[in-house]
Amino acid sequence: MKPTKIRFQVLFLIFVNVVINYMDRSNLAVAASEIDKEFGFTPVQLGLIFSAFSWTYLLFQIPGGILVNRFSPRILYAFSLIAWSLTTVMQGFAKGFATLFGLRMATGVFEAPAFPINNRVVSNWFPDNERASAIAVYTSGQFLGLAFLMPVLSKIQLEVGWKGLFVVTGLIGIIWGIIWYIFYRDPLKHKAVNAAELEHIESGGGLLDKQQAAAEKKNAFRWSDLKAVLSYRKLWGIYIGQFAVNSTLWFFLTWFPKYLVDYRGLDFIKSGYWASIPYLAAFTGILCSGFLSDYLVKKGVSPAKARKRPIIIGLLVSAFILGANYVNEPAFIILFMSVSFFGVGFASITWIFVSTLAPKHLINLTGGVFNFIGQLAGIIVPVVIGFLASGGSFAPALVFVAVMGLMGACSYIFLVGNVERIKTGEE
Repeated sequence: MKPTKIRFQVLFLIFVNVVINYMDRSNLAVAASEIDKEFGFTPVQLGLIFSAFSWTYLLFQIPGGILVNRFSPRILYAFSLIAWSLTTVMQGFAKGFATLFGLRMATGVFEAPAFPINNRVVSNWFPDNERASAIAVYTSGQFLGLAFLMPVLSKIQLEVGWKGLFVVTGLIGIIWGIIWYIFYRDPLKHKAVNAAELEHIESGGGLLDKQQAAAEKKNAFRWSDLKAVLSYRKLWGIYIGQFAVNSTLWFFLTWFPKYLVDYRGLDFIKSGYWASIPYLAAFTGILCSGFLSDYLVKKGVSPAKARKRPIIIGLLVSAFILGANYVNEPAFIILFMSVSFFGVGFASITWIFVSTLAPKHLINLTGGVFNFIGQLAGIIVPVVIGFLASGGSFAPALVFVAVMGLMGACSYIFLVGNVERIKTGEE
């Protein structure tokens, strides 16, 4: 019997989820200059609003990882999508700093389970030798979606204003949440998947076996489990690396359009088109990294080389953002930004190490901690950039972002070590 290919249809659904997820994170960046004109925010206030999403997104990562164990991805993801999209709509009616800050925090609460769910779905639906490619494809949604959405979001704002921008993007998410609920099923419950595909997934290391599913539902959260996932050097290597990847990512998700308009003098519409180029570079980077990594594994290259090296190289390349401080032509500014963001994309298969290194019974909790520490960048980086840019120059902020990339490369070089699953004695 020839295996069905239902897992690729599932991957498409996750891809769209990620596009919408990042659309609702970055719409504030597109609207920032107009919001700033209406309310007169200082750079520090704007940095705080940029970071507000991550305050709650971070705090709810570990609870989100626990919820992923308790509820079906079908139900939890649909609820999460619709809830964060409703708060996005409400941002269009914000009256000032406090309202906008609070609504961004609410958006962070409801988006918190998204990436732990993504990791669970891919771990269930894909064998080991396809997983990096699958992660690359759905992660690329954050880059490809924004590459095309930046000009579109700019035009939407031009037509209906910044308030209408939030309403439109929120309504899209509500509709898609309903579509997800209608079409998604777990592998063992999907009527269209055949036994051959299930065998292909499970024999290749996909985590769909009934015993594990039952164990996940029975296992209550224990503080000893949290202590365990905070006790291993290998895991701290990927946690710090994720913080570094997200540092550059959050610059692009928050300050980048405002940097082009207010610090580099580009007009609003042109900045939307210029801003799309680095996202295309990041999209190219993540696909190159994911497919190259899986290709090397299939050819017998050790995981240490096939998985780690793209991440290390990508983080080193991300430091090229520093070059934008030494050029003035828009084309050269975008060139350095694109090289840097290509590096971020190339390093963005980091989620593969959650399912590769974590103890099997702690994968979801490890994913929550991994995303929790990574999302600290969403709080720290926008605020630090706001302070560094308060003097009128953006150059110190780009130095800061470059240093974060170098720090992440060092964490993978010196902390992760051999790529092998951690054993706890409970498996």
